Amino acid sequence: MRHPDQLLRELQMSKNRIDRQTADVTVIIVSFNTKDLTIKAVETLLRNAGDISMRIVIWDNASHDESAEAIRTRFPQVDLIASQENLGFAISNNRVAETVNTDWIVLLNPDTETHHGAIERLVSFGRENPQAGIVGGRTVFPDGSLNVASCWNRMTIWSMLCSATGLSAIFKNSNFFNPEGMGSFRRDEIRHADVIVGCFLAIRTRLWRELGGFSEKYTMYGEDADLCLRARRAGYRPMITPDAQIMHLVGASSTTRADKLLKLYRGKATLIKDHWSQLAAPIGIALLWTQMASRRFGYGVKQRIGGDSSAAETWRRVWKERREILRGYPDG
Repeated sequence: MRHPDQLLRELQMSKNRIDRQTADVTVIIVSFNTKDLTIKAVETLLRNAGDISMRIVIWDNASHDESAEAIRTRFPQVDLIASQENLGFAISNNRVAETVNTDWIVLLNPDTETHHGAIERLVSFGRENPQAGIVGGRTVFPDGSLNVASCWNRMTIWSMLCSATGLSAIFKNSNFFNPEGMGSFRRDEIRHADVIVGCFLAIRTRLWRELGGFSEKYTMYGEDADLCLRARRAGYRPMITPDAQIMHLVGASSTTRADKLLKLYRGKATLIKDHWSQLAAPIGIALLWTQMASRRFGYGVKQRIGGDSSAAETWRRVWKERREILRGYPDG
């Protein structure tokens, strides 16, 4: 099997001359052990493309479920890079983006199914709102119910205090007590959001390169927030449109809930250190510690009175790793 760097060079040589003439957008999917889901994602992507022309690139991160072989056989029109090691979400997208010569890049998760015209509407919305820089759509679960995890507001001292004390969970539909989750917002109108989630995100290729793509210190979780916050510093205001909709399962590549939480909280710690002031950052890290402590204690109590033992064990593991988590990801 050829090395991914060789495959990328071949892709760049063959695509640079034709992308701009034949495609409006490059859709990048990074997969890891999601063979059946990825196949469904590509099927719906092709079936519901609408009038937009797409180049589709799949980077498979050393899956051991025969994902690469199945994708190569099923979709010969798709560009496939079969990596020999799992490089993570940020690095994989960055490597593919080096070969892009279309005006737009769309990031799409493998555990998604695009609804009719989703990519076309998302890119059209981005073109109509150049001040946004980065745009996202609406996500739903398989039963059609709202999946709020398409956009968030940034972390603040108040939002983290609400999370640590449980107020954001108790009053999850409140904008005041659940500001990160945007409380009452049903993702059913055009609106600005601090963070567009990388499961369904469109960005002009020019802006991607101006920002330097994803920061590769983020192994998983936080890279999309970091990208959006850097875009805001550059004067852009990311936006979401309900007219572009996909189904998103969430977390299909995570092996366990504990693994996901470890990476999620480490990403949060890194975002605090990267984007908060020197005065506020220690407060944010302390509140992150408090969040983990409150969940460790709360689920431990529930287990003792007959509650879910798996949740208690998950948070025991997170708590055990708290020092590593709070250090965040190292630079370089």
